[in-house]
Amino acid sequence: MHRFRFAFLAAPLVLTAQIACAQQAGIDGHIAVELNAAETSADACTLSFMVTNGLQTPIEKAVYEVALFDKAGQVSRLTLFDFGTLPPARPRVRQFAVPQASCDTLGRVLFNGASTCEGDGIAPDVCETGLRPSSRTEIEVLG
Repeated sequence: MHRFRFAFLAAPLVLTAQIACAQQAGIDGHIAVELNAAETSADACTLSFMVTNGLQTPIEKAVYEVALFDKAGQVSRLTLFDFGTLPPARPRVRQFAVPQASCDTLGRVLFNGASTCEGDGIAPDVCETGLRPSSRTEIEVLG
């Protein structure tokens, strides 16, 4: 019986710690999307993003319209990236393979807007207005 009581007490503490972590990271009320890596394979450029939902509630579905620019500043592609479900205050990695593209020629990624932003009690525009893009690569990320 004591084991179950501990589990029920520990769950709120874990959620509280996760929310505190998001607040400390400066993303409270925002969605942090970091381009973490870009790797070219034989037939695609694979973009790896680390995304953290700094909201208090889960996002059930987040889909962004993304414009990819070459190093000369011209739009090379317009596409949708489906980040799926994003739990609060827990980092997730999402990868997107852009077919027939080389990461070496990619200069900028622009989050053009949120195509879909769903979750209980979430304002429809929070995926756009709350977006905080960044990059750990040489590719610039804007939103």
